[in-house]
Amino acid sequence: YGVASMLKWLSYVPKTRSSPLPVMPTADPIHRNIEFMPTKTPYDPRFMLAGRTKPGGSFESGFFDRDSFCETLQPWAQTVVCGRARLGGLPLGVIAVETRSVELTEPADPANPTSETKTVSQAGQVWYPDSAFKTAQAIRDFDREGLPLFIFANWRGFSGGMRDMFDEVLKFGALIVDALRAYHQPCFVYIPPKGELRGGAWVVLDPTINPDAMEMYADNESRGGVLEPEGIVAIKYRVGDLKKSMHRLDPVCIQLLEGLAKKGLAQSEKASLESKLSEREQSVSPLYQQIAVKFADLHDTAGRMLEKNVIHRALDWKTSRTFFYFRLRRRLEEFALWRNLQAKDSSYTHQKTINLLHRWFLEECSESKAHLWANNEFVANWLKKHMADGNSILQQKLRRIERDSISAEVSRILQENSGMALELAMVVAEHLSPTQITRLSQTLTTLSTERRHRRRPSQSSTDS
Repeated sequence: YGVASMLKWLSYVPKTRSSPLPVMPTADPIHRNIEFMPTKTPYDPRFMLAGRTKPGGSFESGFFDRDSFCETLQPWAQTVVCGRARLGGLPLGVIAVETRSVELTEPADPANPTSETKTVSQAGQVWYPDSAFKTAQAIRDFDREGLPLFIFANWRGFSGGMRDMFDEVLKFGALIVDALRAYHQPCFVYIPPKGELRGGAWVVLDPTINPDAMEMYADNESRGGVLEPEGIVAIKYRVGDLKKSMHRLDPVCIQLLEGLAKKGLAQSEKASLESKLSEREQSVSPLYQQIAVKFADLHDTAGRMLEKNVIHRALDWKTSRTFFYFRLRRRLEEFALWRNLQAKDSSYTHQKTINLLHRWFLEECSESKAHLWANNEFVANWLKKHMADGNSILQQKLRRIERDSISAEVSRILQENSGMALELAMVVAEHLSPTQITRLSQTLTTLSTERRHRRRPSQSSTDS
């Protein structure tokens, strides 16, 4: 069993550090819908990742390929689920959230006879010191293995108790940021349906930490924001603001206020109207409180997140598997091209590479296909085709960039060491073939002739 587990783990890892990901054939079609639907109530996140067998015996598919999810570090920090899986045969590192409460057993100290074993309950959707450390450690492991990373973000925040602060929950949260900042592979953060990303949890997963590698997506039924709607209402829409809304919108309140505004009211009549207004406010207050919470909740929807440019796209859960497969393939091809360019010219950043690739795409494709740049499947196939063909337009442009980069470097060396130009030229000539030496000789003769012609007019003007 131990050897089989090691071989299964190695099947996810590239052969060498520079090798492509090991793609395994799969019988699970990529163009299928995801059958398991996450719920608002606690559920086993492994069903979301790998699917489950229903009581009747039928299989309900999950996000990844069937039987491909392999969980690691399961007994430790069980509020986070980590492992490796495949999407369309492509291996990935996976981090998900346990939505159910779990029990943590703290063993007794053998050196202290008065100590006892303690059982502590940990709520779901919360990062505790151990689970935050587990998350950071898993991210570092996946990066060392060269795996793309997929995070199903469904955290409400970090635990903030005094004991958790003493156990360095802030330090382990910072480790997550450090691990993501240095991640060298494509990383997707996806808020699943009925999930939410709040407070400090959003801070450590924000894609601006590593914009070259990270992309954030949200399901249409997910929520995201620093505070939950109830918290926003308690701060920004208090009792006084609720009463103003009632006085502006409720017809009974409007009528009572108009009565109070009349001049010459008797004291008893005024007291009666104020009492009725107070009773009306108390009766409709729960309704207006619900409306306020709903209004605040609308600011946390996927559409609002997209409007604020904090996510790349809002997705539908059932078809998200297909989208992420082609998005992953495209990102892997783009990263391969970026590394290829950096090996030739270190000045190429990720964004510069994407802009250059976009320009090449528009040059190679007709105007009628320009809109296909947003189609991940088309671009992924286009990139794979051109990178595999040694005579493709992309390969020719890459060779030209490499040639220009080498020429610029040689020119820089000659400028910095002008006194050694002749010696450097002789060193270069020793590595040339007879045909290349002949061409070099012809080029030098042509250059010498052109320089003589340029000098003659200047000399004649000097004589005159």
